[in-house]
Amino acid sequence: MGLCQRRGGPVEVIRPGDRVLFEADEEHWHGAAPNRLMVHLAINEGDADHDVVHWLAPVTDEEYAAAPEPHL
Repeated sequence: MGLCQRRGGPVEVIRPGDRVLFEADEEHWHGAAPNRLMVHLAINEGDADHDVVHWLAPVTDEEYAAAPEPHL
């Protein structure tokens, strides 16, 4: 079970089997929910106008704490 957030959007809960699509150059973060493990497969497509990965600053404790309480 995990969490993700697009820049300026709400924190979303990701459950097993969910698919999440982030557009090219869309700033976002994703990671495990509190007290949970998360495994994910990321497929990134790059081209002349878009890097495959552009790492940003780590998520702050405050941003992570703003997440909804995930329930099964």
